[in-house]
Amino acid sequence: MSTLDKRMTAGDIVRQLSSGMTLGIGGWGPRRKPMALVREILRSDLKDLTIVSYGGPDVGMLCASGKVKKLVFAFVSLDAIPLEPWFRKAREAGTIEVLELDEGMFQWGLKAAAFQLPFLPTRVGLGTDLVELGGLKTVQSPYDDGEVMVAMPALKLDAALVHVQRCDHRGNVQALGPDTYYDEWFAKAADQCFVSCEELVPAMEDAYPKDARANLFERCFVTGVTQAQGGAHPTSLPPDYGWDMGWFKRYAAAAKDPGDWAAVAGQFVGPSEAEYLASVGGMEAVGALPLPVF
Repeated sequence: MSTLDKRMTAGDIVRQLSSGMTLGIGGWGPRRKPMALVREILRSDLKDLTIVSYGGPDVGMLCASGKVKKLVFAFVSLDAIPLEPWFRKAREAGTIEVLELDEGMFQWGLKAAAFQLPFLPTRVGLGTDLVELGGLKTVQSPYDDGEVMVAMPALKLDAALVHVQRCDHRGNVQALGPDTYYDEWFAKAADQCFVSCEELVPAMEDAYPKDARANLFERCFVTGVTQAQGGAHPTSLPPDYGWDMGWFKRYAAAAKDPGDWAAVAGQFVGPSEAEYLASVGGMEAVGALPLPVF
C-alpha cells in the first residue's frame, strides 16, 4: 500500500490509540461530532483518557462509560438540552478530574499547541476564578506597557478525531456548512489526527474541485481516514442532516435515576456501527433529519 494511502477502518483507528492518552474531539456541542469514532472507542477497552472537547454527547457518553480520567472543556451541552445529562452526573458525582475554561481560552490553548508554543498570552480569564481554579499562571509583557495577562498553556493532544463530509485517501478533507469552528486547530494541535467522513473519494481535486475552499487543514496533519456514513449522528452535519432531537430526549431521559449506563448503553452505542445505524432508521432517516434553525 502506498504511504500516501491513509485509509483505515474505524477499528484500525481506535487500535492506534491507547489508554491514558489525551484525545481531542472536534465538533461543537451537538454539531459535527465524530460520533462513529466515539462509539468505536466505547466498544473498546480504552480507559483513563483525558478528553479535550467543546463537549456534546461525545463527552457525556465517554464519561458515563467510565473511560474519562480528566476532562478539559469549555462547555458540555446539547443546546436545546443546555447541560449534557450524563456529563452532569459524572461532574456532580466527582468521578472525573476537570479543567474548565472559557471558550476563548480553550481555543487559545489549541493554537498554542499548534504553534508548538508552551503558552499564549491572553486577557481572557482575567478577573475570573478560572485562573485560580485551573491552576493557571500569569505573565507580564516585557514591553513598556508591562501588561499582565493569563498565560494559557498549550493543550497538546496525542490524537484528534474529526468528522467531515468528504475526504480522499491522501487525507485531503472538505467540511461544508457554517459550523466548522475549531476543527482545524484540533488537527494541528495533535500528534495524530484521524478523520471520519460521509464520502471517501479517490482524489479530491478531481471529485469536487469547486469546493476546494472547504479544505480545513493540510493533509500532512492527517494520519488516517475512514468512511462513516451518518458518522456524526445524533449530532448535526450541515448541510447534510440535522441533529436527532428524539434521540437526545431518549438519551437525556435515560440519565434520570437510576441512570445506569450499562443498562442503556446498547441502544445508544450498538454492537457495531452498521447495527447502530440500522437501529436509528439507516441513512434514509438520518438524511431526513431537519437542520436546526437559530
